[in-house]
Amino acid sequence: MSGTGNILTLDPQTFRAQFTEFDNPIVNSDANIQLWFDMASNFISTTDWGFLNGTARQNALYLLTAHMMQLQKMAADNGGASPGFVTDATVDKVKVTVQPPPVKSQYGWWLNQTAYGSNLWALLQVIAVGGTYAGGVPELAAFRRVGGLHSGGFRGRGNW
Repeated sequence: MSGTGNILTLDPQTFRAQFTEFDNPIVNSDANIQLWFDMASNFISTTDWGFLNGTARQNALYLLTAHMMQLQKMAADNGGASPGFVTDATVDKVKVTVQPPPVKSQYGWWLNQTAYGSNLWALLQVIAVGGTYAGGVPELAAFRRVGGLHSGGFRGRGNW
């Protein structure tokens, strides 16, 4: 694990350059972007440390900010309704069919509702590959010890 330990902050100009669809300062003021960045910091810490560090952490925060801004826009465009994957809609007698979440977790489903969230989900999955361990010697994080399966060698009949 590494990182500087510094607190990452929002730079609205950098955010707008990275996500040009939010570059209109009248619709998306600095204060509005800051509000959503602060909301994103409840999910992803702004402290630069751990496996998600440096520009990767900054990008993750910006992606989550853009994701939540897009969800808000989608909800506003949909009369305040929560966005989802609509598979069928009927006007008379008002029938709407929504696809069940295509991923195993509610968090993954929530992130996959926008392209920004999907990118963030992929970034977080790459960072999480292999897992982590706390304390001890590094080989305890592996499937077997450095010297082999165990110090006595193979003993037969599944005695690993």
